[in-house]
Amino acid sequence: MSECTHDCSTCGENCKERKEAQKPQLNKFSHVKKLYAVMSGKGGVGKSMVTSQLAVLSRRAGKSTAVLDADITGASIAKAFGIKEKALGSEKGILPATSVTGIKIVSMNMFLKDENDPVVWRSSLATGAVTQFWTDVFWGDVDTMFIDMPPGTGDIPLTVLQSLPVDGIIIVTSPQELVSMIVSKGVKMAKMLNVPIVGIVENMSYYECDKCHEKLNIFGESHVEEIAKEYGIENVAKLPINPILARACDNGAIEYFEGDWLENIEKKL
Repeated sequence: MSECTHDCSTCGENCKERKEAQKPQLNKFSHVKKLYAVMSGKGGVGKSMVTSQLAVLSRRAGKSTAVLDADITGASIAKAFGIKEKALGSEKGILPATSVTGIKIVSMNMFLKDENDPVVWRSSLATGAVTQFWTDVFWGDVDTMFIDMPPGTGDIPLTVLQSLPVDGIIIVTSPQELVSMIVSKGVKMAKMLNVPIVGIVENMSYYECDKCHEKLNIFGESHVEEIAKEYGIENVAKLPINPILARACDNGAIEYFEGDWLENIEKKL
């Protein structure tokens, strides 16, 4: 192989240096030590809930923490953290919002005139917005950043896993039989792209009675351990159906939640 001239016009498409140069570069005034993507094979399983709780636990552990909300058409991270302000700019880039406890957040709602306005974009525009959140936002120094991904294995998840330096994936699921098949798709996608899976979280796993503390499997028996064993995933967590958690997200108060359900996952990050 000839020596790299740093002139990509002279290189072939398989040139390693050229491929690296084409990847979106983090804002030059920022540094992110660890980057984790929170994924789900389908919508409605509580992916943003898990992302929010992991970010809160990370911050409680003393880490500088950030959340990049990559769910452009279904952004909910800002609401969970009670972020109302709109995005502002500076000489160093777009400024993220900062939550009560100091978590840095960028979400599409921060760029809308009204947070209830729909984002009716084709996938190319949505993917471009996620890339800009990485390249144009002045994140500063961050120990741990979480990317709240849109559901599925489409354009945005593919772009994030291929283009950004993701250190690991947390997969979110629910107890239904159908979901095990969908989880398998996400696991196989991660393996195809050589991104390690940190753990798997089963949300809405059970309901614990306030009086007798019996755990009821409202959505059926859990299969998360079987899936984890099948794919060699060591870290498994189960989140209960908990109205208090739901209200905390709805009221922008997720930073005040109490519970140790995800601590074994966070400790591996």
